This record gives sequence, structure tokens and C-alpha cells, in this order.
Amino acid sequence: MTDNTAPQQLDNDEIDLMALLGTLWDGRWLIAGITVLITALGVFYALIQVPVYQANALIQIEDNKGSLPGMEGVSDLFASESSATTEIEIIKSRRVLGNVVDSLQLDIHVSPNYFPVIGEAMAQRFQGASGELAESLLGDHYAWGGESLTISRLSVPEGAEGRPLVLEATESGWALYEYEVAPGNLLLEGGVNEPEDANGYGVMVTELIARPGTWFHVKKLRRFSAIVDLQARMSASERGKSSGIVAISYEHKNYRLAERILDEVGKHYVRQNVERSSAEASKSLEFLRQKLPEVKQELEEAERKLNEYQVDAVTIDITAEGEAILDQVVDLERRISELEIQRAEIEQRFRDSHPRYRAWASQMQELKDRRAELDQRIGNLPETQQKLVRLRRDVEVGNEIYLQMLSNIQQLDIARAGTVGNVRVLDEAAVNINAPVRPKRSLIVAVAFLLGSMIGVGVVLVRAAFNRGVENPDDIERIGLPVYAGIPYSKTQHDLLDRKKRKKGTPNLVNLLAIENPADLAIESLRSLRTSLHFGMMDAKNNILMISGPSPGVGKTFVSTNLAAIMALADQKVLLIDADMRKGFSHEIFKVSNENGLSDVLSGQCSLSDAIHCSDMAGMLSFMPRGSVPPNPSELLMSKRFEELLEKVAPEYDLVIIDTPPILAVTDAAVVGRHAGTTMLVTRFGLNPIKEIELTKRRFEQNDISVKGVILNGVVKKASAYGYGGYGYYNYEYKADKA
Repeated sequence: MTDNTAPQQLDNDEIDLMALLGTLWDGRWLIAGITVLITALGVFYALIQVPVYQANALIQIEDNKGSLPGMEGVSDLFASESSATTEIEIIKSRRVLGNVVDSLQLDIHVSPNYFPVIGEAMAQRFQGASGELAESLLGDHYAWGGESLTISRLSVPEGAEGRPLVLEATESGWALYEYEVAPGNLLLEGGVNEPEDANGYGVMVTELIARPGTWFHVKKLRRFSAIVDLQARMSASERGKSSGIVAISYEHKNYRLAERILDEVGKHYVRQNVERSSAEASKSLEFLRQKLPEVKQELEEAERKLNEYQVDAVTIDITAEGEAILDQVVDLERRISELEIQRAEIEQRFRDSHPRYRAWASQMQELKDRRAELDQRIGNLPETQQKLVRLRRDVEVGNEIYLQMLSNIQQLDIARAGTVGNVRVLDEAAVNINAPVRPKRSLIVAVAFLLGSMIGVGVVLVRAAFNRGVENPDDIERIGLPVYAGIPYSKTQHDLLDRKKRKKGTPNLVNLLAIENPADLAIESLRSLRTSLHFGMMDAKNNILMISGPSPGVGKTFVSTNLAAIMALADQKVLLIDADMRKGFSHEIFKVSNENGLSDVLSGQCSLSDAIHCSDMAGMLSFMPRGSVPPNPSELLMSKRFEELLEKVAPEYDLVIIDTPPILAVTDAAVVGRHAGTTMLVTRFGLNPIKEIELTKRRFEQNDISVKGVILNGVVKKASAYGYGGYGYYNYEYKADKA
């Protein structure tokens, strides 16, 4: 019997830490199992992942802004953000990437129909010659390796962008379906290299390598969606601070496509940079080419008028004074024409209030004033000379302007053709196919191992948190109930119960643990209980011992039958009464019939002597089974006959043990307990919460029954329950040496 005094409390932090470590140690096999399972799933996940490759390229950005001589150090102090930042945004702009989408048709998404989970990984691992297909394993609709589909044109009705389509390879070519392959979903069909248009859809398949029946998932994306997807997959960053070297990368499962995409990005980026650098020359060239036909037409018209006037007026030449004025006028008109050509550029770049624009306007006004003076001087010449000078002026000015524009066009053409921009591709796109960037298989396995360990620990802790059953005898003693014995869990008893459940109704296969294995630790604990009860029942009012429990399944019958057996083996005359007239099964353990028992005696259907059986397992043990199941067990126990039965058998035996139903289920134990001199409560390790045990004690006290003590049954050696070295309720096996 244990001391009823509450043990000395240790430091709360230490108790919590020890309990936590003990709980984890007790659940170590569950933690290990969950860890192994999730790690295995992680290994499987890592193996079925399709490798993702990264293509890389380098672009150099040259700074075309020079600094003042001797001022380089001062310029560094006021250095602004690197131009590479701007260029990176240009690289990832919709203008550049949109051209890439158009040139590579990235808005057409094609994917073979792989078998779920493992199909794509198996197809990627297939190594075959060009045009060779892997063997079909689990269905003709799946792609297993070697399949290829190239669509050069795919058009869908407005609003159908992004809608999934299915293209099926057929004997004669292909068939396109909406959503899934079904006769009602057929959109159009055709052959390879044969354009087809119907129902608002247009398809041009240029390559199809697949066995008939294979499906491909096809989708036409909006151009903007394809650009956004390309932006998400591509990254660009500057190498070093203000180095002007930009590294761009792109990740994809198809490393060849990744290389092509980066090469196209570099090509279109360089092209737009050149176009940006030559934009001014291009605009001037466009303006001159638009004006050149007009100038030429005006020149031809002026020459025609001059020739006609000379023929009509029989005038061949002009005077020296007219010639001098004409030269000045032609020079002024040429200069005015040059300023007119500059007008478009100046008006685009500067406002009216800008000094550059005002200087241009002032120069233009000065030339026009001088031209007005020369026109006045021409007006002083004779009439014939005036008209001739004006006509000659128009011809020569037009000729000068025309020749000047031709010269400017040639110069701008040369300047535009020679523009190279300030960027260039240093390294073309390349992929290291031996080092995919994903999956990181070792990292996945490590994460799976850690995740499994965490989940295992969490499951153990949650299970411990929800397991409110008492596992420490100290908790029971704190509510005022001494623990007389802790009976360890018996594997032999578990096997006996399994045999009983498998062969119920065949009592010859069932044995008593005290007889089957008398050296079992549970039986040794019951022997210790026998000694404790010997001293504990000295002051009892009679020799009747009632054994009950809070709930079913705590092991009352196991304790009652085996305690009775070891008492009888110690030369005590013992009577065991199975008072559980609803579900008692002690008769199966003692291999006796259940025809005549307690219920039959109380109902007057048989005599007391017919109901008591002597056991051949233990010589001095007698047993009274429950009998037939009565409709009113509690009323029978409350009858006068039950009291008379106990008064009659008590003097004839050293000990009378009564096995009763659980007190919280029925009131039978409360009725029997009023006749018993000693009441013992059996609780199950880890099953009965302390509140339930406390309620059981209170239920007995309400019926004026004092519980002598508690038997903690099915104790499992757990570090979380007893801490370090606190296995006080365990017996150690102690066998004699063999001869």
C-alpha cells in the first residue's frame, strides 16, 4: 500500500520539461514511423519531379555620357542610379517581350496528356531516337515519351482565349475537341501541314509525332497573359555595382526552348536599343522623304515657267545687277530652307519660351527681313528683268533645296545604318543540362525528414494532450484514495483475451493467468496486493471484498479472478461471486456452466449449493457464476435473499470476493457495497480521467460506502508518467536459478 501523503512538489519548470521529454520518449516509435513515412513520400516526390533548367545570358550596357575632363572624381560624388536599372526594366518590358512572344508563338501552349503523378517524369526519362515513341503502359490516351506537337497557327473566337482544348492524334491526322474528347465537342479536324478553319477556330499543325489516340492539351493564351507569364519566369539583375553587365536568366523544363527564348530576348532588346538610338535620324529621314517629291515637283514647275517666259519674251539673260541680287536671294532661300527643316525637331524638343527655340525664331525672322529687302530691290529693276529674276530665283532655289535634301537623306541613311546602340550581347544563352535548378532533391528529402519529425512530435503531443487518463498514482492519491497496487500490463493476458474473443463460447480454450503463467509480473503484483489486503482488512466489519470500477474495460474481472486464485493457492478458502448479472464472463475463465448462478439463486430457481462450483484450477477456490441474465439485476441484489446469501457464505469462507459492474454505469455496486466490509476500486492506466475517479469516489460516499483503495491496472512503463527513476509501481522479475 502506498502512502496517502501527497509527494513533495518539484519545480514546475523541471516537471514540465521532464514530462515533455518523457512523452516524446514514450512516443518515439510513432515519431519514427511518421518520420520514415513522410521522408519516403519526400523521396518519391523528389524522384517524380521533372527537372527545370535555367538558361543564362550576359548583356553589356555602355555608358555613353562622358564627364568633363578632370571632373571624374567630382562626378563620382554625385553619381546617380546605374543606367542598368533602367535597361533591366526595358528588357522586361512588354515591348521587348511581346516581340519574343510573337516570334516564338509563346501564346500557344501545348502539353502532352501525361499519366497522373508519374507520367511526366517517366516521359522525360525516355531516351529514344528521333521519332521513336515509348511503349504505352496504362492507356492509349497518355503520352509516355517521344511525343511531339508543333502548332504554327492557332486562332480561337473572341472570349475563348485561355479555354482548354484537347487535340487527339488520329490515323489520318488530328482532331480538335473542346474541353474533352467527345463526339459532341469536336471543333475541327485535319492533317499535318494542312490549315483548317471552322467554327471560329483555325489550326495549322506543322509537326505531330504520336500514336493514334494520344491526347494533347492545347490552349490559346491572350498575348498579354503570355507576356506576363514570360516576365514571371525571367529574371534580370546587374552583376556588381555600376558594372553595366546585366545577367538575364529563364527557367523552363525544356532547356532548348529556354535557350531560344533568351536568345530572342537579347536580339529584340539590342534591336530596340539601336532603333531608339537612331530614332532622331529616322524621324528626320522620314520627314525629308515626304517633302522631297513636293520640292522636286516645285522645281520642275519653276523650270517650265522659266523656259516658257524666255521663249515668249525672247529674253536669254539678265543684267549683272540682277545676277548679283539673284545670288543673294538664292543664298537666303537656301538658308531659310535649312531652318524650315530644323523646325520640326526644335518644336518637338523645346517650347516657345526656350532659348534655343527663340534663337531659331530670331534667326528665321532676320533672314526673312533680308529677303524682303532683296524683293524690294528686285522691284526697282525693269519689268522684264524683274520677272526673269524671280523665275530664275525659283529655279535655282528649288534646285539648291532639292540637292541639299538629297545630300541630307544620304547622310541620314549612312548615320542610321551605322548606329550600333550602347548595348551588346556578351554571352549567348546557354544551359548546363547536368545541373538543373529544380528540384533540389537532397533539400526536398531533408525538408521531408524535418517535416515528418515535426508532425510526429506534434501527433505525440496532441495525443498526450487529449489523453486525460491517469498515468501517475500520485494523481489518484491527491484526491484521498490510496493506491494499493499497480498491476503491469500483461502480454500473456492480452493473448488470452484475443483467444477468448476469437473462440467465444468455447471455454476450453480459455485459461486463468495465475494458472497459465504464475511468474507473470501482473500476478506478482497481485501477490503484493494480497499481502496489502491481509493487513488492510483486519479492521473490516466482515470478510467480504467488493471489487468495482468507474467504467467498463478497466479489468475488474481480471483482478477478481486472479486475486481469488492466488488467495486460494495460499491455502485460503475463497468464494468468488460474479455479481455482474448483465455481462459477467467469469464462468468462461473457470470452465463452468452458466446455467445455475447468482441470478438463479436470488430468483429461487436453484439452491445455493447448486450454484457454487469448486474450481479444479485452484484447490480451495469456489466460484458462483452470474447465472442467466435477469430483467431486474438491481432489484435482485436489493432483495432479502441476497443479504441472507452473504450472511450464509461469509462464515464458511476465509474471503468472499464479489465482482460487480461499474458504478458509473449501473447502481449494482452501490447495493452490493453496503454489505461488503471492504471496497476496492479498479482503474485503468491511461483510460480513466482523474475527474472520473473522483466522481466514482463521490458516488460511493453518497451511498455511505467507503472506498478502501485503488488498484491501478494495465500499467505501462512510460517515462512521461513517472519521470526518471520513478518506476515504483513496477515489480521486477525474480526467477530461481535453473538446476
